[in-house]
Amino acid sequence: MLEYLSIIITAIFVNNIVFAQFLGICPFMGVSRRLTSATGMGMAVTFVMAIATCVTWILQNYVLVPAGLEFMQTIVFILVIATLVQMLEIILKKITPALYQALGVFLPLITTNCAVLGVAIIVVRNGMGLTQSIVYAVATAIGFTLALWIFAGIREQLELTDVPRPMRGVPIALICAGLLAMAFMGFSGILIK
Repeated sequence: MLEYLSIIITAIFVNNIVFAQFLGICPFMGVSRRLTSATGMGMAVTFVMAIATCVTWILQNYVLVPAGLEFMQTIVFILVIATLVQMLEIILKKITPALYQALGVFLPLITTNCAVLGVAIIVVRNGMGLTQSIVYAVATAIGFTLALWIFAGIREQLELTDVPRPMRGVPIALICAGLLAMAFMGFSGILIK
C-alpha cells in the first residue's frame, strides 16, 4: 500500500509529467486557456493514458518480448494510442459535442502527446508490474490534469489583470509556466529514495 502511495505522490507532484519531465507541453499550452476545456482534456488524457498503459504493458510482456520484437515497441505503442484516441474522439463527438468542439484540434493531438507515449515507455523501462503501471498512469494523468487546472486558472486571472502590452498572451504564459515548473521542482526534495 505504501508503495502505491509513493507512486501516486511522486507521479503527481515530484515527477509531474509537465512541470518536471516537460512532456505534454503542446496540449498544456493549447488547452489551458479555460478551466472547462482543461478539465475535459485532463479526463480524455486520463482515459487514454490508463488504457494505453494497460494495453501496451500487456503487448510488451506477452507479445513483443516473447517474439523478440522489442524494437517494434515505439511503433506498436503509437498505434495503440492512436486507436484509443480515435475511439475517444468518436465517443466524445456523440456524447458531448460541446466538449468535442472545445478540445478541437488538441483531441487528435493526444495521439502524438509525448506524455501518453512517455508513460507507456517509462513503465516498461522501469519494469513495473501491471497494477503498478496502471496506478502510475492514472497518477501521472492526474498530475497532468492538475497542471492544466493550475495553469488555466492563472491564465483566466491574467485576462482580468493589466499586463503590459508586450507581455500579453504567450510571453506571460511562458513565464508563468516556468515559475510553476520551478515551484513543482521544489517537491523533489520531499521524497527520499
